[in-house]
Amino acid sequence: MSRLAQTEGLNEIQRDILTTVRDFVDKEILPVATELEHRDEYPSQIVEGLKELGVFGLMIPEEYGGLGESLLTYALCVEEIARGWMSVSGIINTHFIVAYMLKQHGTQEQKDYFLPKMAAGEIRGAFSMSEPALGSDVSSITSKGVRDGDDFLLTGQKMWLTNGGTSSLVAVLCRTDEGLSPEEAAAKPHRSMTTFLVEKEPGFGEVRPGLTIPGKIDKMGYKGVDTTELIMDGLRVPADRVLGGATGRGFYQMMDGVEVGRVNVAARGCGVAQRAFELGVSYAQQRHTFGKPIAQHQAIQFKLAEMGTKVEAAHAMMVNAARKKDSGQRNDLEAGMAKYLASEYCKEVVEDAFRIHGGYGFSKEYEIERLYREAPMLLIGEGTAEIQKMIIGRRLLEEYHFQG
Repeated sequence: MSRLAQTEGLNEIQRDILTTVRDFVDKEILPVATELEHRDEYPSQIVEGLKELGVFGLMIPEEYGGLGESLLTYALCVEEIARGWMSVSGIINTHFIVAYMLKQHGTQEQKDYFLPKMAAGEIRGAFSMSEPALGSDVSSITSKGVRDGDDFLLTGQKMWLTNGGTSSLVAVLCRTDEGLSPEEAAAKPHRSMTTFLVEKEPGFGEVRPGLTIPGKIDKMGYKGVDTTELIMDGLRVPADRVLGGATGRGFYQMMDGVEVGRVNVAARGCGVAQRAFELGVSYAQQRHTFGKPIAQHQAIQFKLAEMGTKVEAAHAMMVNAARKKDSGQRNDLEAGMAKYLASEYCKEVVEDAFRIHGGYGFSKEYEIERLYREAPMLLIGEGTAEIQKMIIGRRLLEEYHFQG
């Protein structure tokens, strides 16, 4: 266990879980991650191993077959898994967000039906907000759900689905406008959105009538995990698959899921930064220039000092955000800060480790090359750095409102 990024106050069960996950990462993920990543190959064997460990049900209540653990435990596991290969943490995180949304907002029937299968990893989740022309402006979605008797017909195009191909359940945000006049829907677009629970077969092409997953998007990094589009053309979904049983609540349900998702993106940033530090500090002690290891040159020691400090600071903020949510308090400020800081520091720590490697950092033979391509995704996923700063700024103004 490293000196950095330790978490005080964990109970014995939490420590045992983290030790088990870390051992799995060291033995089953790190030795194969770079090879699989270069082939853009889905890590089927790793996913099966994580299913056996119970990671897919980590936060699902025990009554539904999960482990009933806290957000903190989950985030610390994500941190360990991202240290091995960030793509694997993405496979788990999207599944976790859908399970969390079901636990918090689903009807009893929806919980009883989905959560036990999700805890076992039999049903794997993805969620879909973004659209090709949308970016960060979620309130401007154009995908629509129109009531047709006891069903809804969904039409529209979605973008950037992690697990889009391999998932069997997708939480999809659409506009429904039920019970709202056109003027109300235009004035308060958040009130016109609904989350639909769309079941499908894993795979690509037309996976059920009216639903097409065209194929994997070719990406700079974040490989292995499938990132896709989703096209709905008269997709028929029963009304009992509206999350929570009532339309018009989708935006708030999705934002609740994204809030905990931001803690876990912060955890991913922490894990990747830790791995970059490990690679940098190890290489600096092996590589010799001017008659001594480069770790003995002050310029490199300064880099290592900055990297270690950033790893420690990001981890502390991530843990604080998770603990605040676990305590039942509002944590959008802390989650936004943690996600923003961890993703920015991750990029900087990875780049410094890359620089320490010199020319070899540019070679695919060295692991740091993979991390260098993976880190930028964290600046965008679950809300860009700019979105985080908007959230942080608004919340700070609420907390420090000037009484003139």
